[in-house]
Amino acid sequence: MKGADAEARAAAHLETLGREVVARNYRIPGGEIDLVSREGGVLIFTEVRQRRNARHGSAAESVTARKLALMRRAALNYLVREHGRDDLPCRLEVLTIDGSAQTGTLTLIPLDG
Repeated sequence: MKGADAEARAAAHLETLGREVVARNYRIPGGEIDLVSREGGVLIFTEVRQRRNARHGSAAESVTARKLALMRRAALNYLVREHGRDDLPCRLEVLTIDGSAQTGTLTLIPLDG
């Protein structure tokens, strides 16, 4: 599975930050959330992006506006489907890995709105 190693490392990293990973690869038609974690009473929806090299740009540069829109839609769907409401405290972020999935540099990028 493409990206499985990067997602496993990302999940382990989030757990070292004190988060509980509550879902992986939450899919809806046309969208997906790689990781859903909980920190206190806040749900965090995380997109994981990895680039082995910068030949085609960094991992962060691979996140498009379309991907963010699909991520927001999947997060809203998760809230309604799994919790029965859409007004729970939550946030979106991107976790990038530049380099190999096992040893590359991790960066957490919070997203607005």
